[in-house]
Amino acid sequence: MKCPYCSGILPFIICEACGGEVPEGSLYCNLCGNFLKKGKIQIDSTERIPCSDGNCIGTINEEGVCNICKKPYKG
Repeated sequence: MKCPYCSGILPFIICEACGGEVPEGSLYCNLCGNFLKKGKIQIDSTERIPCSDGNCIGTINEEGVCNICKKPYKG
């Protein structure tokens, strides 16, 4: 699966319902809406740090920047 912004290769899983490529860590298929099995996805919301930008829904990754808008965390 290619990133639409940088054309880099993103980790993905295959949706069991439609066979489409879905970004790894997704809860639902972005093509057909199928719920993906929880056994494949480990999300602990207590350890996630939300993005400092009030308009972004991303979280801060291990590099200290948002995984969506790439802005640095402002504590």
